[in-house]
Amino acid sequence: MQFRQQALAKLQSPEELDLPVRFARPQGWLVLSVTVVAMAAASVWAVTGSVTSTVSAPAILTHGQGSYVLQSPVAGQVTAVLAKQGQQVPADAPVLKVRTARGETVVRTLDAGRVSALAATVGQIIQTGANVAAVEKVARAQDPLYATVYVPAENAASIPDDAAVDLTVQSVPTQEYGVLRGHVKSVDRSAQSPQQISAFLGDSQLGEQFTKKGRPVAVTVRLDKSSATKSGYRWSSADGPPYKLTSMTLATGSIRLADQRPVDWLLP
Repeated sequence: MQFRQQALAKLQSPEELDLPVRFARPQGWLVLSVTVVAMAAASVWAVTGSVTSTVSAPAILTHGQGSYVLQSPVAGQVTAVLAKQGQQVPADAPVLKVRTARGETVVRTLDAGRVSALAATVGQIIQTGANVAAVEKVARAQDPLYATVYVPAENAASIPDDAAVDLTVQSVPTQEYGVLRGHVKSVDRSAQSPQQISAFLGDSQLGEQFTKKGRPVAVTVRLDKSSATKSGYRWSSADGPPYKLTSMTLATGSIRLADQRPVDWLLP
């Protein structure tokens, strides 16, 4: 009751106009000034600054034209393997001899290239259409390597022309030799199916592996050359690994996307 009477008395009393007004302390002005300056700087950076982002995706080192799977046109027993893995062969080169009910048939290459895998052995019974070899379509052993990075389709539009790419090569110790350098050569704007990837790489397992998280877009990366390294390509370290790179080597590619202004994130 006492507090209520005091409150009513205060409302009925005239305003205390003779009391001095207390202004903000210097410390408060300092905090306010710093806050205003920080907000202004953030606004300027949001409009004029840029943020760099990257996308990482599985990759593989290949020659530019890819590979093809050689299939047997007949059913029978393999009597001879005429090619060796890693051998450079011309078009129409003999790969296998197969004994059939009508005699022996020679299975030959379709295009010139390098035999990257052999799936048939002497004495094996094979059916018509069986995969017997994978041939990489490369005219000369010294033809340059490329990297194909299988990027999620939703990131393909953000990849600029000639974007920088860092490749972590599976067979190269990163802590010792660093990453392989390259730049985007082309971006395939259509998503690829497992069958398309398998046809290009000559390996059905890789087609399944690269599409586990959905159908990706193939990004072809041109590797930066260097005469100062054993591999012939530029690395983040001075020398890179002391050996040559081979095709069909798995890697992980990190592609630099187009720079964005922070203010674009706030705009619809």
